[in-house]
Amino acid sequence: MIRVELIRAWPGRSEAITVELADGARVEDALMASGWTLGQELIGLAVFGVAATKVTPVRDGDRVELLRGLQVDPKQARRLRAQRSGKSP
Repeated sequence: MIRVELIRAWPGRSEAITVELADGARVEDALMASGWTLGQELIGLAVFGVAATKVTPVRDGDRVELLRGLQVDPKQARRLRAQRSGKSP
């Protein structure tokens, strides 16, 4: 048996759950064991910050992250921060 932690987060709050799976399990198995799903808000997956799919194998101690879509393009966010601080990009 292996233990895998799943995490999902929103602004100001997060949830985590640990599930036990059989050896050879995949991200999809961890999702099913947790009862969590991807949907409109949670649209991507990662294992320790590395992009993953439902068929990505998981190992004992892995952390599976359910990812939200970006609210703002990262380049645009940097430009906005620079403008607020008075620096030009």
